[in-house]
Amino acid sequence: MKKYFFITPLLSVLFLISCQKKELVEVVEVPLPSAEEKITIGNPEDVKADDGSFQIEPLPYKYDALSPSISALALELHFSKHYLTYTNNLNKAIKGTPLENLTIEEVLTKLDINNADLRNNAGGYYNHSLLWKIMDPKSEGAPKDTLAGAITKNFGSFENFTTQFKNTASKHFGSGWVWLVVDREGKLQITSTQNQDNPLMPNAPVIGYHGKPILGIDLWEHAYYMDYQYKRKKYIDAFFETINWQKVNENYQATFKKK
Repeated sequence: MKKYFFITPLLSVLFLISCQKKELVEVVEVPLPSAEEKITIGNPEDVKADDGSFQIEPLPYKYDALSPSISALALELHFSKHYLTYTNNLNKAIKGTPLENLTIEEVLTKLDINNADLRNNAGGYYNHSLLWKIMDPKSEGAPKDTLAGAITKNFGSFENFTTQFKNTASKHFGSGWVWLVVDREGKLQITSTQNQDNPLMPNAPVIGYHGKPILGIDLWEHAYYMDYQYKRKKYIDAFFETINWQKVNENYQATFKKK
Protein backbone atom coordinates (compact mmCIF):
# COMPACT_ATOMS: atom_id res chain seq x y z
CA MET A 1 0.00 0.00 0.00
CA LYS A 2 1.35 3.38 -0.97
CA LYS A 3 1.65 6.15 1.59
CA TYR A 4 1.45 9.88 0.95
CA PHE A 5 3.58 12.61 2.48
CA PHE A 6 3.35 16.37 2.05
CA ILE A 7 6.43 18.57 2.01
CA THR A 8 6.77 22.34 1.92
CA PRO A 9 9.94 23.93 0.46
CA LEU A 10 12.02 26.25 2.57
CA LEU A 11 11.11 29.91 2.40
CA SER A 12 14.67 31.12 2.15
CA VAL A 13 18.30 30.14 2.01
CA LEU A 14 20.88 31.87 4.18
CA PHE A 15 24.42 32.51 3.05
CA LEU A 16 27.03 33.49 5.64
CA ILE A 17 29.96 35.53 4.31
CA SER A 18 32.92 36.41 6.53
CA CYS A 19 34.73 39.62 5.63
CA GLN A 20 37.30 41.24 7.89
CA LYS A 21 35.79 39.60 11.00
CA LYS A 22 32.31 40.87 10.06
CA GLU A 23 29.57 38.44 9.13
CA LEU A 24 27.12 39.46 6.43
CA VAL A 25 23.88 37.53 6.13
CA GLU A 26 22.21 37.47 2.73
CA VAL A 27 18.63 36.22 2.55
CA VAL A 28 17.54 34.87 -0.82
CA GLU A 29 13.78 34.57 -1.07
CA VAL A 30 12.43 31.45 -2.74
CA PRO A 31 8.82 31.69 -3.94
CA LEU A 32 6.46 29.04 -2.62
CA PRO A 33 4.42 26.89 -5.00
CA SER A 34 0.70 27.47 -5.18
CA ALA A 35 -0.02 24.14 -3.46
CA GLU A 36 1.84 21.62 -1.38
CA GLU A 37 3.62 18.89 -3.31
CA LYS A 38 2.32 15.37 -2.77
CA ILE A 39 4.96 12.65 -2.49
CA THR A 40 4.08 8.99 -2.97
CA ILE A 41 5.99 6.41 -0.95
CA GLY A 42 6.16 2.99 -2.57
CA ASN A 43 6.92 -0.48 -1.26
CA PRO A 44 10.50 -1.79 -1.07
CA GLU A 45 9.28 -5.21 -2.20
CA ASP A 46 8.41 -3.68 -5.58
CA VAL A 47 12.01 -2.65 -6.29
CA LYS A 48 13.66 -5.08 -8.73
CA ALA A 49 17.02 -4.93 -10.49
CA ASP A 50 17.46 -5.71 -14.16
CA ASP A 51 18.49 -9.25 -15.09
CA GLY A 52 22.08 -9.94 -14.13
CA SER A 53 24.43 -11.74 -11.78
CA PHE A 54 23.43 -9.66 -8.76
CA GLN A 55 20.04 -8.73 -7.39
CA ILE A 56 19.26 -6.22 -4.68
CA GLU A 57 19.21 -7.47 -1.11
CA PRO A 58 15.62 -7.13 0.13
CA LEU A 59 15.04 -4.34 2.62
CA PRO A 60 14.07 -6.20 5.83
CA TYR A 61 11.61 -3.49 6.93
CA LYS A 62 9.31 -0.86 5.46
CA TYR A 63 10.54 2.56 4.39
CA ASP A 64 9.03 4.24 7.44
CA ALA A 65 10.33 1.68 9.96
CA LEU A 66 13.45 3.65 10.93
CA SER A 67 11.63 6.95 11.42
CA PRO A 68 12.36 9.41 12.99
CA SER A 69 16.06 8.52 12.79
CA ILE A 70 15.79 8.04 9.02
CA SER A 71 12.66 9.23 7.26
CA ALA A 72 10.64 7.17 4.81
CA LEU A 73 11.43 9.67 2.03
CA ALA A 74 15.18 9.47 2.63
CA LEU A 75 15.23 5.68 2.87
CA GLU A 76 13.12 5.19 -0.25
CA LEU A 77 15.42 7.47 -2.26
CA HIS A 78 18.48 5.68 -0.91
CA PHE A 79 17.17 2.17 -1.55
CA SER A 80 15.06 2.42 -4.69
CA LYS A 81 17.23 4.91 -6.59
CA HIS A 82 20.88 4.90 -5.47
CA TYR A 83 21.20 1.25 -4.43
CA LEU A 84 19.23 0.04 -7.43
CA THR A 85 21.46 2.06 -9.76
CA TYR A 86 24.64 0.60 -8.27
CA THR A 87 23.21 -2.90 -8.73
CA ASN A 88 22.21 -2.41 -12.35
CA ASN A 89 25.50 -0.72 -13.24
CA LEU A 90 27.50 -3.50 -11.56
CA ASN A 91 25.72 -6.12 -13.65
CA LYS A 92 26.47 -4.16 -16.81
CA ALA A 93 30.13 -3.73 -15.86
CA ILE A 94 30.79 -7.45 -15.30
CA LYS A 95 28.64 -8.88 -18.09
CA GLY A 96 30.71 -11.10 -20.36
CA THR A 97 33.78 -10.95 -18.08
CA PRO A 98 35.35 -13.60 -15.81
CA LEU A 99 33.84 -11.72 -12.84
CA GLU A 100 30.29 -12.49 -13.89
CA ASN A 101 29.95 -15.75 -11.94
CA LEU A 102 31.83 -14.73 -8.79
CA THR A 103 30.49 -13.65 -5.41
CA ILE A 104 30.56 -9.94 -4.65
CA GLU A 105 33.43 -10.49 -2.18
CA GLU A 106 35.44 -12.22 -4.92
CA VAL A 107 34.65 -9.42 -7.36
CA LEU A 108 35.96 -6.84 -4.87
CA THR A 109 39.23 -8.68 -4.24
CA LYS A 110 39.89 -9.32 -7.95
CA LEU A 111 38.75 -6.06 -9.56
CA ASP A 112 41.15 -3.68 -11.27
CA ILE A 113 41.32 -0.65 -8.99
CA ASN A 114 41.87 1.56 -12.06
CA ASN A 115 38.50 0.52 -13.48
CA ALA A 116 36.51 3.35 -11.90
CA ASP A 117 33.13 2.17 -13.19
CA LEU A 118 33.47 -1.33 -11.75
CA ARG A 119 35.14 -0.10 -8.58
CA ASN A 120 32.39 2.41 -7.75
CA ASN A 121 29.45 0.16 -8.57
CA ALA A 122 30.80 -3.05 -7.02
CA GLY A 123 31.63 -1.08 -3.87
CA GLY A 124 28.25 0.64 -3.90
CA TYR A 125 26.46 -2.68 -4.20
CA TYR A 126 28.41 -4.41 -1.41
CA ASN A 127 28.39 -1.43 0.95
CA HIS A 128 24.64 -0.88 0.76
CA SER A 129 23.82 -4.59 0.90
CA LEU A 130 25.63 -4.65 4.25
CA LEU A 131 24.03 -1.41 5.43
CA TRP A 132 20.41 -2.56 5.13
CA LYS A 133 21.15 -5.64 7.24
CA ILE A 134 22.84 -3.85 10.12
CA MET A 135 19.99 -1.38 10.65
CA ASP A 136 16.80 -2.33 12.47
CA PRO A 137 13.79 -0.45 13.91
CA LYS A 138 14.15 -2.40 17.18
CA SER A 139 17.74 -1.56 17.97
CA GLU A 140 18.82 -2.66 21.46
CA GLY A 141 21.24 0.25 21.74
CA ALA A 142 24.38 -1.74 22.56
CA PRO A 143 26.01 -5.06 21.59
CA LYS A 144 25.82 -8.21 23.68
CA ASP A 145 27.54 -11.60 23.82
CA THR A 146 30.79 -12.14 21.92
CA LEU A 147 30.90 -8.77 20.19
CA ALA A 148 30.42 -6.86 23.45
CA GLY A 149 33.47 -8.54 24.93
CA ALA A 150 35.54 -7.94 21.80
CA ILE A 151 34.68 -4.24 21.76
CA THR A 152 35.64 -3.88 25.43
CA LYS A 153 38.90 -5.74 24.78
CA ASN A 154 39.87 -3.65 21.75
CA PHE A 155 38.53 -0.22 22.73
CA GLY A 156 38.36 -0.30 26.52
CA SER A 157 34.57 0.06 26.64
CA PHE A 158 31.55 0.41 24.39
CA GLU A 159 31.45 4.10 25.25
CA ASN A 160 35.05 4.53 24.05
CA PHE A 161 34.23 2.72 20.81
CA THR A 162 31.15 4.87 20.23
CA THR A 163 33.12 8.07 20.78
CA GLN A 164 35.93 7.00 18.43
CA PHE A 165 33.56 5.82 15.71
CA LYS A 166 31.42 8.96 15.84
CA ASN A 167 34.48 11.23 15.85
CA THR A 168 35.94 9.44 12.83
CA ALA A 169 32.63 9.78 10.98
CA SER A 170 32.22 13.45 11.93
CA LYS A 171 35.73 14.35 10.73
CA HIS A 172 35.60 12.32 7.51
CA PHE A 173 36.06 14.69 4.57
CA GLY A 174 33.59 14.40 1.74
CA SER A 175 31.62 11.34 0.68
CA GLY A 176 32.59 7.91 1.93
CA TRP A 177 32.14 5.34 4.66
CA VAL A 178 33.39 4.64 8.18
CA TRP A 179 33.72 0.99 9.15
CA LEU A 180 34.18 -1.35 12.05
CA VAL A 181 36.33 -4.15 10.62
CA VAL A 182 37.98 -7.33 11.78
CA ASP A 183 41.61 -7.01 10.66
CA ARG A 184 43.97 -9.77 9.54
CA GLU A 185 44.93 -10.49 13.15
CA GLY A 186 41.33 -10.80 14.29
CA LYS A 187 41.25 -7.43 16.05
CA LEU A 188 38.48 -4.89 15.78
CA GLN A 189 39.53 -1.64 14.12
CA ILE A 190 37.79 1.56 13.02
CA THR A 191 38.69 2.63 9.51
CA SER A 192 37.31 4.76 6.68
CA THR A 193 37.24 4.92 2.90
CA GLN A 194 36.39 7.51 0.29
CA ASN A 195 33.51 7.27 -2.16
CA GLN A 196 32.28 3.66 -2.51
CA ASP A 197 35.59 1.99 -1.65
CA ASN A 198 35.64 -0.53 1.17
CA PRO A 199 38.29 -2.38 3.21
CA LEU A 200 37.90 -5.59 1.16
CA MET A 201 39.47 -3.95 -1.90
CA PRO A 202 43.15 -4.91 -1.53
CA ASN A 203 44.56 -1.96 -3.48
CA ALA A 204 42.04 0.72 -2.49
CA PRO A 205 43.25 3.53 -0.22
CA VAL A 206 42.05 2.85 3.32
CA ILE A 207 42.52 5.27 6.19
CA GLY A 208 43.57 2.78 8.84
CA TYR A 209 43.25 -0.94 8.24
CA HIS A 210 42.06 -3.36 5.58
CA GLY A 211 39.78 -6.07 6.89
CA LYS A 212 36.30 -7.60 6.88
CA PRO A 213 33.59 -4.97 7.46
CA ILE A 214 30.98 -5.91 10.05
CA LEU A 215 29.45 -2.44 10.50
CA GLY A 216 29.47 0.64 8.29
CA ILE A 217 27.89 4.09 8.10
CA ASP A 218 27.17 5.75 4.78
CA LEU A 219 28.45 9.35 4.73
CA TRP A 220 27.26 10.23 1.24
CA GLU A 221 24.86 13.15 1.27
CA HIS A 222 22.08 11.07 -0.27
CA ALA A 223 22.02 9.06 2.98
CA TYR A 224 21.17 11.97 5.25
CA TYR A 225 20.82 15.36 3.58
CA MET A 226 17.05 15.13 3.15
CA ASP A 227 16.66 14.67 6.91
CA TYR A 228 19.61 16.54 8.42
CA GLN A 229 21.01 18.83 5.72
CA TYR A 230 24.57 19.78 6.73
CA LYS A 231 24.17 18.54 10.32
CA ARG A 232 26.12 15.33 9.86
CA LYS A 233 26.72 14.82 13.59
CA LYS A 234 22.97 14.61 14.21
CA TYR A 235 22.68 12.00 11.47
CA ILE A 236 25.51 9.97 13.02
CA ASP A 237 23.83 10.06 16.42
CA ALA A 238 20.53 9.03 14.83
CA PHE A 239 22.21 6.20 12.93
CA PHE A 240 23.42 4.70 16.21
CA GLU A 241 19.78 4.48 17.29
CA THR A 242 19.11 2.09 14.40
CA ILE A 243 22.04 -0.35 14.62
CA ASN A 244 21.10 -4.02 14.73
CA TRP A 245 23.83 -5.19 17.11
CA GLN A 246 22.70 -8.79 16.92
CA LYS A 247 23.42 -8.76 13.18
CA VAL A 248 26.76 -7.03 13.70
CA ASN A 249 27.60 -9.75 16.24
CA GLU A 250 26.71 -12.40 13.63
CA ASN A 251 28.97 -10.65 11.13
CA TYR A 252 31.79 -10.64 13.67
CA GLN A 253 31.50 -14.32 14.48
CA ALA A 254 31.23 -15.24 10.79
CA THR A 255 34.69 -13.80 10.11
CA PHE A 256 36.24 -16.51 12.29
CA LYS A 257 34.20 -19.38 10.86
CA LYS A 258 35.69 -18.79 7.40
CA LYS A 259 39.27 -19.11 8.63
